[in-house]
Parts: sequence; C-alpha cells; structure tokens
Amino acid sequence: MSENRERFRAVRHAFGAFRRRIRHRRSQLGDVRRGVGQRIYRQTARIAGEERVSSWVTTYRSYRGRLRSFVHQYIDPDAWYYPYLKFGVKGSLITALALGFYVFILNYNFLYLTGEIPSVEELKNPKLNQSSEIYSQDGVMIGKFYAENRTPIKFENIPKPLINALIATEDARFYDHGGVDPRAIGRAMISFGREGGGSTITQQLAKNLFKTRRKSNSGLLTRIPFIRKVIYKSKEWLMALKLERNFSKEEIITYYFNTVDFGSNAFGLKTAARTFFNKAPDSLNVQEGAVLVGLQKATTSYNPLKNPKRSKERRNVVLGQMAKYKYLTNVQADSISALPLVTDFTPENPYSGPASYLKNAVQDYVKRWGEENGYDLYTDGLRIVTTVDSRMQKYAEEATDEKMKQLQRTFDNHWRGRNPWTDEDGNELPGFIDSVARRTERYKTLSRRFLPLYPDSIMYYMKNKKYKMRVFSWTSKRGYDSTEMTPYDSIAYYKHFLQSGMVAMDPHTGYIRAWVGGLDYDYFKYDHVKQGKRQPGSTFKPFVYTAAIDDTLVNLSPCDRVQDRPFRKEFINAEGKEDVWEPRNSTGYYTYSNMTLRRALARSVNSITAQLTDRVTPERVAEYAHRMGIKSRLDAVPSIGLGSSDVSLYELVGAYCTFVNDGQSIEPMIVQRIEDRDGNVIETFTSKQKQAISPESAFLMRYMLQGGLQESGGTSQNLWSFDLFKNRNEIGAKTGTTSNNSDGWFVAVSDKLVVGAWVGGDDRSIHFRSTDLGEGAKTALPLVGEFLEKVYADPKFKNLQGPLAKPSFSVAKNYLNCGPSGDEESTEESDSTDTGEVGDSTFVPTVPAPDATAPPDTTGRSL
Repeated sequence: MSENRERFRAVRHAFGAFRRRIRHRRSQLGDVRRGVGQRIYRQTARIAGEERVSSWVTTYRSYRGRLRSFVHQYIDPDAWYYPYLKFGVKGSLITALALGFYVFILNYNFLYLTGEIPSVEELKNPKLNQSSEIYSQDGVMIGKFYAENRTPIKFENIPKPLINALIATEDARFYDHGGVDPRAIGRAMISFGREGGGSTITQQLAKNLFKTRRKSNSGLLTRIPFIRKVIYKSKEWLMALKLERNFSKEEIITYYFNTVDFGSNAFGLKTAARTFFNKAPDSLNVQEGAVLVGLQKATTSYNPLKNPKRSKERRNVVLGQMAKYKYLTNVQADSISALPLVTDFTPENPYSGPASYLKNAVQDYVKRWGEENGYDLYTDGLRIVTTVDSRMQKYAEEATDEKMKQLQRTFDNHWRGRNPWTDEDGNELPGFIDSVARRTERYKTLSRRFLPLYPDSIMYYMKNKKYKMRVFSWTSKRGYDSTEMTPYDSIAYYKHFLQSGMVAMDPHTGYIRAWVGGLDYDYFKYDHVKQGKRQPGSTFKPFVYTAAIDDTLVNLSPCDRVQDRPFRKEFINAEGKEDVWEPRNSTGYYTYSNMTLRRALARSVNSITAQLTDRVTPERVAEYAHRMGIKSRLDAVPSIGLGSSDVSLYELVGAYCTFVNDGQSIEPMIVQRIEDRDGNVIETFTSKQKQAISPESAFLMRYMLQGGLQESGGTSQNLWSFDLFKNRNEIGAKTGTTSNNSDGWFVAVSDKLVVGAWVGGDDRSIHFRSTDLGEGAKTALPLVGEFLEKVYADPKFKNLQGPLAKPSFSVAKNYLNCGPSGDEESTEESDSTDTGEVGDSTFVPTVPAPDATAPPDTTGRSL
C-alpha cells in the first residue's frame, strides 16, 4: 500500500513539474506575444492614428471580457481542468483558422504557392480531350484525330452491371459520402493500404478530369517532395467536394467513364469497349465489364492482351467484390469466374479504313484552320465533314487494287531475272539500293551509333542482320507477308513495286469525291495525289491547245491545221549558252500531213504541240496553266508544252475541271464543313472560282478532248473497252507518258466528274522498257476506266451519266465542218512524250514528204 502511495506522489510531482514548465513556457510566449503586439500596435498607430487604434483595442478588450464573463458563468476558472480546456479550445480555433487559410491558399493559389485549381465555372463546364471525327459527305465516319482516343457516352448507355462493378471495387460507399470518405481514409491508414485505398470515385474523377499532377498545375511548395504529395492530395479532396456540390452522382459516374484511361490508347468506356471487345458499351456482359473495371488498378499489369492470366485473376476479384456487396449472388460470381477470358482486340488506327491518304490532307487543312480560329484538331472533338463520297471512295480503292495487281504481275514478268532500275540505255544503275539505303531512318540511326569509328558496321547491319517484318504483298489474301529480311533486302523488295494515285473531282463544286494516294497506307506513306510531283507528259498538252484557241493573238480553232513536220528551236539555256531543242514524235517519224488541232491532240503529236508552243510562247503557256489551276513552278522553256515541268495529279485534275466548268477555274476542296462537339456548324467552306478562259474556249476544249476517243488513232480509245457509254454518256480524255515510260497519266472529263490517275515507280529510273506496256493508255487509263465502270453501274450515281454540256451561246469558231482530211495519216500513234533534253540533236529518221502534186488543203489555216 505504501509503495502505491509513493508511486502516486511521484506521478503527482512529475505532473506538477510538467504544469510548472508549461506555465513557464506560456509566460515566455506571453512576453514574446506582448512584445510583438506592442510593435504591431506602434506600426498600426503610425498608419491609422493613435486614437483610432486605441479605440479598436478598447473594443476588442471589451468583447473579450464579455466572452470571458459568459464562459465563467458555466465553468469555474479556478478548476484544475480549466487551463487544459482553455488550451484545447484555443488549439481548435487556431487549427480551424490554419485549415481555412490552407484551403484559401489552395483555392486561390496564394503567392503562387500551390499551383492553380479549377474554378467552379470550370467544374460546371469541364472540357474533355475529345477525338475529332472525319465523315464522308454521305455521313460515314472514315477516321479520327486525337491526342486521347475518346468518344463520350451518355449515362443511359452505361450498363448497370458495369456501374455496380465499379462501385463495389473502387468505392462501396459512393452514394453515402460527399466526395471524401473519412471512413475509407481511416481504414487505409490503419491497414497501411492492405484493405484498399481511401480514394473515392469522385477523387479519381478529379484527378482524371483536371490532371492535378501535371507540372502546369504546380506551385512553389510543390517542389518539396513530401509537401508536394500533401498538396496534390488536398487538391483532389477539395475538387471532389466541389464536384459533389455541382454534379449529381449519375453525372459523376458518367464523367468518370468518359475520362478514365483503360490502356492500349483507349480513353473512355465507349472506346475501351470497342478496343477490347469490339462492342458497344450497352452490349457488354458482366465478365467483360469486370475486366474493364479491373484495368483501373493497373492498365498494363492487368491488360487482357499482354497479361491475360493476371487480367482474369483481377476480373474474378471484381466479381468477388460484386458478390460481397450483393450486386451478384455467390453462385453467380462463382459460375462467371469459371468462364474463360475472351477478348476481341480491335485497336483504332486513325489512318486505317478508307481514304487513308486523304486523311493526311484533311489533317493539314484543319490544323491550319484551327490555328487561325482557335481550335485544336486533336482535343476539341470536332466533326469534320469532307467532300468525299464513301461509295466512290470504295470503288476507287477497289479499282486501284484490281488493276494495279494485274499491272504488277505484268511488270514482274517484264523484268523477270533483272532489276527495274536502269539508265537511259537500259543498264542497271550501280549502287542504286546503296544510295536509297543512305536516305532511310535506319541508316541514319546506325550512323549516329557507329560513325566515325566503325563505318563498316553500318552496312553490316543493313545487309546482314535479318529482322522479322510484315511486308506488303499482292499475292497474299491478307495483303501482307510475314518474313525475315535484312533492311537492305526490304528496300530492294519495295522498289520493285509500281505505285499509283487516283483522284476524282466534281468540276462544278470543286469537291474531291475520291482520293487514292497509293497502294496501301500501312506500307506506303507517300501520297501520289498531292505530295508527289512528276512530269505530266502529254496530259499537259491541252494547256498549249487552250492557249492557242483562247488567246486572241493566236485565235485558232479545232479545225485549223498544222503540219506534222520536224521542229527545231534555238534558244539560250539557263547557263546562258546557245542550245538547240528538237523534239521527236513517239513513232520515230513525221507524216508531213496537215492535221486539224483536234486530231493532233487526239493522237498526241509532239511536233505539232512544239510548233503551237513556239507560236503561243512558253511564257503564255505557263500563264494559262497557272490561270487554270496549276500551282507548281513551270519553267518557260520550249519543251514546256510536252510536260517537262513537274506537277501533282491533284492540281492537274483541278485544272482540267476548267474545261467542264465553262472556263472557270475552281479550287479543289476536301472539307465541306466543320462542326463543334455539340453538332453546331462552326464554318462552311465553298470553293473559290474565277474565269480563266472564255466559255467558248472551254466548250471547244471539251470537244477537242472527246477526240481522244473519237478521232482515228486517238490515244484514249482503250476507254471504249469499259462499259461507260450508256445513257448517251460522253467522255473526253487525255493520256500522257513521259520519257522512258517512267510515268503513265490519264485524265477523263465528263459533265459531272473529272478523274485522273498516275502510275509509275518510286524513282524515275524504275519503268517499263516498252512503250507498248508502259504508256499511260496501258497503265493509268485502266484504273480510271474500272473506277468509272463501277460508279456508273451503281444506280445511286445514275445522275452522273449523260452528254457533255452543250453551249447556251452561239459558237463563233468552226469546229464541226473541218473539210476533207485525205492527206492525214491514219496510222495510230502512242502518247509517249520525249521532251528532247536540251542539247539533244540526235538525227530523227523521217518518212518521205507527201506528193507535191496532191491537191492543196483549203480548210483551216496552217502554221
């Protein structure tokens, strides 16, 4: 008993000592507080005045005295517990004030200490990063652009089992808390996270929706590691509370499923359902929903594609949680857990699907427009309606596949046992693949790794190291072959393929209706419609004839005649030296006949085009081509009329539209209108038009282009082999082939559609050796013919057929009654254009001149 008394006395003595120390500390703090208070009083009195400050102090002391008297009515100030109670109350008040000041700092980023936090207005109008969608003009979605692949979903389209799975797994008390769950936080702290985290669905939404952990939201204090974590978590809590005040639970669930990242570039439930199961969200079953909810723990670790075993285990955990909280019975959970994990992985590629090459052009166009108008293509959820018709696009791609597959087979047989890259004499170019290899990214990467110490290692890895590859193939049903190749061999493999481009355009609106930039965008990224530029050959000749007919100083008509004879032009070249240009006809001889302009264009006679160019002048030809829509730089040299300057298929087809559009040049268009994410039209686009040539000249050129199919020896007559001429349908056309058959061209014009195609190798040295195989009439024309045949066979496009428009005015120039043509040679010619490189004075054999006693031509005029 005495020992207990002694222990009690010792405790009382220690407690008393502790109280004395506390009093001493309080006395010291009081002295400090009084000293600080006096200094504050003096400084405030200097600013506000002694009398006013004294009045404030008196009032404060009066209120404090009243409060003390009120408290003392109920609590004895001499009681032993009074000092502790007073200390506790003061501590609580100070804590509350400190917490309020901390919230103030967080909310307003006071002195830039904690970084910005969204305002209430921003919370009420949250802006998700939403993918922009591309549509054809007939309403078919053909692609997306995005920073985060996300398509929003409405609450009514979210299946109830999926919501239950989320709540059971992530936040069982979701409907019972106001954004922050103290019970869950306490449980997480006590169990050190073993029984789950304390983060609610609302907090996770705050983190997803506003990216609170980005550097752009950081402040001065967030640079301190531990403090940073506290501030970030505090922001999540504060924003969660704001979200709960401004949104219903249904809206929070909806925003959550629209913002969450499911991995594999799938943001939001709608995209995730399509990516992992190829389904709409409302078609997901319980186990599929459990897989998606399970991904929230770790999108990589529980990815059903990369880690199917762990994904199934996590799925079953989610099902177990649903059973625990009575969303499923134990029997249901057990039976579903026994099912295998089944997925249908369907990742979205923004360039997959139809019109892949067009999407690049749309991307560039809308990005420029967005920069000027304050929109972001990748995050603003724009709806971009293009001018492309999905059905025409399908027919264009089918026609390209069918005809290029046939042409490639011919090309391979033509070069069997040899490589197709050759010089002017047909000899294989030495070091050709070496030079191409040096331009590749792999070569540049190896160069950075091995130069300057080990240069031989670069080609060792290029020529000897094999890699598993998926390469394009015409023979495989899948469109590709899986094989092992060295980088060097893969370059040679791809250089054996002929490339192509085709584009169809409405000549009256400028709308691009179909766009095929190559064989397959997955393997050939280069766009041969707009990006690629090559010599157009004879397809450029109509600009020469247009200038000759439309220019009032020349003022020719389709019935005027020009003699097919050798042409020689002396001129000063770019180096300032005298030079000579002597173009050759593709047949190798001259007929010396007086041909009408219509027949000369139909047969694509080089000598007559050269004479017309000389009379009109190269500068005038370039001016007319630019006026009609050619944007590329054109060299005003004697050979310009034979297509010596590079142009794109895109601008060539656009320029040909001038002939059908009554002489008005029209700007090609790929975007019809742009809408915002709510379907409101932001901007509608119309094509710019201007009068380039007279309506009469345009009509006469349409008539001239029909000659390619109607005149004897016309180079476009292969088009008759296609079923295109029902319903009084009329087509004008022009073929083109460049030197050595490097490029094959064909452009067809009808009243409602202008279609052009190009075929050639990646490099100009890759070509057919024979004009009979490599001319545009054999390479490019079949693509256009097959496309038009498919379009005209579709009843939906019956309105595209019919005759070319007849003039509503009286045509002054003679074009129908061109008189006898007995002196015209009927031998068919090809469209091959040898521009006769400057300085080429090779002797060209000719046939004898016509009999001098033949009756003179009395119709038209000769040059």
